Amino acid sequence: MTGSIEVRRLAGRELEPWLEAVAALRVAVFRDWPYLYEGDPAYETEYLRAYAASAGAVVVLALDGERVVGASTGLPLADDTLEFQRPFLDAGRPVDDVFYFGESVLLPEYRGRGLGHRFFDEREAHARASGRFRWTAFCAVDRDPADPRRPPGHRGNEAFWIGRGYVRQPGMTVRLAWPEPGDPTPTEKPLTFWLRPLAPSSQESLLAR
Repeated sequence: MTGSIEVRRLAGRELEPWLEAVAALRVAVFRDWPYLYEGDPAYETEYLRAYAASAGAVVVLALDGERVVGASTGLPLADDTLEFQRPFLDAGRPVDDVFYFGESVLLPEYRGRGLGHRFFDEREAHARASGRFRWTAFCAVDRDPADPRRPPGHRGNEAFWIGRGYVRQPGMTVRLAWPEPGDPTPTEKPLTFWLRPLAPSSQESLLAR
């Protein structure tokens, strides 16, 4: 249950008033495992401008009052950079068919309330409503399960993603470099894509019968 948390779906330029708040949230959440990202709020704000500039983009906010406690992003893969498109091009998959989910970030104290599912529901609904896409996709960082920095008892999101119908695509990998806490030198990390066919809504399925 999301409880008193308001979930708000924004498109394109509607994100602009929230850029700095979402950037600060990303820096805070991504500092933890598994990303271990020493983020820069100024860089993150500029990164998010790509979503504000894309007419097809979506940002889903979780708000506790006026405080942004969670955010989830998505945009047409054709509007993203070549490094994210390359695994699809190499695999012979048209990028115009894919709606790419960026990241979902949520403060720890707000987890376990169903917001993770809500983030996926809202982004999938946005992609479906456009009528342009056959697939939704995201990529996740690959970390060694034996990495000593992995918190004791940590549970990954793989079971959640599989339950949502997403399938990991070995070989469809992008490599990105970022600095980790305590180490200012950026190092490359592999991130592997997960895909799901963009099924019609339950109402659309009933109408098609």
